[in-house]
Amino acid sequence: MDVPRAGIARNKNVKRALTIVLILSALGAATFGLSRLQPAALAVESSTLWPDTVKRGPMLRNVRGIGALVPEEILFVPALTDGQVQRIHLRPGAAVQPATILLELANPELELAAVDAEWEVKQAEANGKDLRVKLESARLDQEATAARVQSDWNQARLTADRDEALTKMGLKSDLESKLSRAKADELAGRYRIERQRLDISRESIEAQLAAQQVQIEKLKAALALKRRQVDQLRVRAGAAGVLQQLPVEVGQRILMGAVLAKIAQPTRLKAELKIAETQVKEISLGLPATIDTRNGLIQGVVSRIDPAAVNGTVTVDVQLTSALPAGARPDLSVEGAVDLERLSDVLQTGRPVYGQPFSTITLFRITPDGKEALRVPVKLGRASVNAMEIVEGLQAGDRVILSDMSQYDAHQRLRLR
Repeated sequence: MDVPRAGIARNKNVKRALTIVLILSALGAATFGLSRLQPAALAVESSTLWPDTVKRGPMLRNVRGIGALVPEEILFVPALTDGQVQRIHLRPGAAVQPATILLELANPELELAAVDAEWEVKQAEANGKDLRVKLESARLDQEATAARVQSDWNQARLTADRDEALTKMGLKSDLESKLSRAKADELAGRYRIERQRLDISRESIEAQLAAQQVQIEKLKAALALKRRQVDQLRVRAGAAGVLQQLPVEVGQRILMGAVLAKIAQPTRLKAELKIAETQVKEISLGLPATIDTRNGLIQGVVSRIDPAAVNGTVTVDVQLTSALPAGARPDLSVEGAVDLERLSDVLQTGRPVYGQPFSTITLFRITPDGKEALRVPVKLGRASVNAMEIVEGLQAGDRVILSDMSQYDAHQRLRLR
């Protein structure tokens, strides 16, 4: 007969339970281990990155801008009269002196007016001579009249003296003597009047001739003005320098006041830099600056800061203090850097693509073996054109990636290859 095996069945159940427990424990351990594993690092080509090493030392803070060399003084040559361009003697780029003729204008009406003014002067001078002759003739007539009255007075005085003498001798009556004396006194009065008239006539002659001379001088001044205007049809430079612009062509009609030419002195230049308005607040007059002409460096100082911003930039003028390199000329494109301050002992690195001064950003720090890069928070301080002060998060000797890493924002770790 069969004997029941209760122990054997129980042992099988225990083994099955233990197996299940072991399997479950292994699964739990595996799950826990997998949960503790980090995700695989994204592989990035090292050649596409821009790394830099954090260092401690002096740091020059400056701001940079682009601009151009411009003349310190620009002379605009205006048209002093209306006219039509008849001939152009020089073109932009030519060296000029004050008396150099740039172009010639034509204005027939002005030239005719100058001729008319010349004839008016000649006519006035002829009228002056005619007036002088007439006045001189009238003065001579007046002198002749005065002389005749004087002669009559002398004769009447002698007659009166004679009659008085004869009266005393009883040869003439007292009445005749008195009549002779009255006539002599009358002629004496007439002579005084004629002398006064003669003196007044002299003053009148001088006044009339002076008035005529004033008219002649007035006409001469008008003639000189017309001649000067005609001469100004030959447009001259007016200053030594280089002809920068001549925006006219032969046959073009020019109105008075129109700009005919632009003249600059190529040896007296300054730099006009366009600085971002967010950076210009730290610039002050007198700060040193360096201008790069791509053919040499020029030293200078800030001489003017434009109070207005245009398109997000402010114009800063730099007065050049060193010699100009070869090839420096007006309107030459340049780059410039204005030095703000020199820091003696600063923890610094190159300036990241993204990151403003006194802000906190994250950078990828390269591990010592150079195989990985880990994202770390970094607090920034003062900034320069090519450098940034590190306040917290990095140490001297750390290597960080400064290039644009925005495409890896979802990753905390990168594998470099």
